Amino acid sequence: PSAPRHTNRLINEKSPYLLQHAHNPVDWYPWGQEAFDKAKIENKLIFLSVGYSTCHWCHVMEEESFKSKEIGEIMNEHFVCIKVDREERPDVDKVYMTFVQATSGGGGWPMSVWLTPDLKPFAGGTYFPPEDGVHRVGFRTVLLRIAEQWKENKDALLESSQRILEALRHTSEIRVQGQESPPPPKEVMDTCFQQLSRSYDDDYGGFSKSPKFPTPVNLNFLFTYWALHRTTPEGARALQMALHTLKMMARGGIHDHIGQGFHRYSTDQHWHVPHFEKMLYDQGQLAAMYSRAFQISGDEFFADVVRDILLYVSRDLSDQVGGFCSAEDADSYPTTTSGDKREGAFCVWTAEELRALLPDPVEGATEGTTLGDIFMHHYGVEEAGNVDPMKDPHQELKGKNVLIARCSPELTAARFRLEPGRLSALLQECRQRLSSARAQRPRPHLDTKMLAAWNGLMISGFAQAGAALAEQEYVSRAAQAAAFLRTHLFDPDSGRLLRSCYRGKDNSVEQSTVPIQGFLEDYVFVIQALFDLYEASLEQSWLEWALHLQHMQDKLFWDPKGFAYFSTEAGDPSLLLRLKDDQDGAEPAPNSVTVTNLLRAACYSGHMDWVEKAGKILAAFSERLQKIPITLPEMVRASAVFHHTLKQVVICGDPQGEDTKEMLHCVRSVFSPNKVLMVADGDSAGFLYHQLPFLSSLERKDGKATAYICSNFTCSLPVTSVQELRGMLSP
Repeated sequence: PSAPRHTNRLINEKSPYLLQHAHNPVDWYPWGQEAFDKAKIENKLIFLSVGYSTCHWCHVMEEESFKSKEIGEIMNEHFVCIKVDREERPDVDKVYMTFVQATSGGGGWPMSVWLTPDLKPFAGGTYFPPEDGVHRVGFRTVLLRIAEQWKENKDALLESSQRILEALRHTSEIRVQGQESPPPPKEVMDTCFQQLSRSYDDDYGGFSKSPKFPTPVNLNFLFTYWALHRTTPEGARALQMALHTLKMMARGGIHDHIGQGFHRYSTDQHWHVPHFEKMLYDQGQLAAMYSRAFQISGDEFFADVVRDILLYVSRDLSDQVGGFCSAEDADSYPTTTSGDKREGAFCVWTAEELRALLPDPVEGATEGTTLGDIFMHHYGVEEAGNVDPMKDPHQELKGKNVLIARCSPELTAARFRLEPGRLSALLQECRQRLSSARAQRPRPHLDTKMLAAWNGLMISGFAQAGAALAEQEYVSRAAQAAAFLRTHLFDPDSGRLLRSCYRGKDNSVEQSTVPIQGFLEDYVFVIQALFDLYEASLEQSWLEWALHLQHMQDKLFWDPKGFAYFSTEAGDPSLLLRLKDDQDGAEPAPNSVTVTNLLRAACYSGHMDWVEKAGKILAAFSERLQKIPITLPEMVRASAVFHHTLKQVVICGDPQGEDTKEMLHCVRSVFSPNKVLMVADGDSAGFLYHQLPFLSSLERKDGKATAYICSNFTCSLPVTSVQELRGMLSP
């Protein structure tokens, strides 16, 4: 490529998203004092653009508007332009997304917001086309109109921005309202189940028509609802809804049948045509959900999907030093000579390509059958392409096929007169050939930024899978990533987490000049990961670190007046609002996960004030939990755990002994949402014995590994039979 004609100050940043815009003709600034000072000194409005490096519509807006010299000149003349990577600065993103959603009824990325010089928002939206169209006003027009308004009606704009900010402060506040007790758990659970049940798609699974997101938080809630209601028709339906959704997703085009892993969401009802980016947070949560599905059902189908996800993450999202990268892009060049990227180019196929790659006749099948015939039938391939033109507005997928398992293996085998085992081997051979062919295509961009929160979610995925599938290599990978976090995203001097680090030259790990401090979500997801890793590995140092981080989280984010945790620390004047997330979305809200974290922390430490804090969070969100619990399914789930009291499953025995291993395998193979696991190995000097003196009174019975089920540090009679233990683990 020729040398870039423009270079702006984003060239000095580490974020892959900001670096993508370093050669725009727009005079971009990163979020910071230099930009704020310029806006005040020159009395200019701020144009804030927020996105992330694997966002398809962010690329579209860059190509159409931010690379345009003419639009760049308008932006530079009238505005101080700031670029923010939402994954790096979720605090900034949330403040202004709250504004955009409140004023436009929708939200998304790229997010475009206009601010006064003192950072107050007064106009905003998401993607704008460059020029006016029949239904939408163009970006150029919006820029010129807002610049004109600032010139002609500055006082009115300032007044309006102040009113908007006051309204946002009022509507976004979450605090305990008089009563200080958590809402009644049974009613909240039942209402949440009914609301999910009404929105459930009986045919294809999932909880809307389109677009369809994986929403692991819904599935996690349903598994817990089933566990607490397993003998009722509602419990059976909850389990059926969760398992059917997971099966339909795994068969759909949202699942990458050739390269493994899951795309971000489906644009249609059938889980067929996805938005092709792959996010780390989805892989981590889905690995955990499919592991739970396997624990509950014993169906190897789910275990295979877990292995598929973790293979993808190990191969394509893993940094050599041990961390996990953030995401892979949706767009890529169709061939090495292409000038333009296309969405899904790396993943889609023409019928002609498939016939050429899979021409071999298949012995023993219906006469004249080739590998291509079997594969194309099974994965719904059509000669003219299988993508609905309505789901392909830019005609990027015309004539292409997104693979979707249209038939069960049994039906495909019967159609071609093959044994099911033989069909499985043939399809596997086809997928390997396509994988080799796909490896010749230009790969999508990889966002190599490493985030503490998302690494936490992925560590949980590996740890839970390792425990449920009894795969030690997954537990080892989780431990490697946790060690990476401790080395690169934790400051031992201050005891605090950092938000992000970056892949540098020669696979080194780099940090920003001024490192970004960890947010609430970083603490919450890392603490959860460390508890999961302790239960999978029994390495007590992870437990010790988790409890340290929980104390630090309390210190930095707890709201002593209104209860619950703020998303951000106090003291940043550039953040106009200190918010508490009130919705479980693609990732659970930090306060939702914290309820369970606090209960686990109390079980491992004996600090009962953490149980009290968990109750105060539920009290702060009480109104929302009672009215629209479907917006907080993970917190609803946690409220049930809070009221049922966690069982401390203590196994007394040598961790290397076969009898202890058998008991551990039993505990890990059973889905029980209200248990914590610990091993009392007799080392009275160990961390756990120091935290929990009652462990010293528990002994092995008859020299065998012995289990105790304890509640609030009061223990059951000793159990040495795995059968008996299994029965006691049911909620």
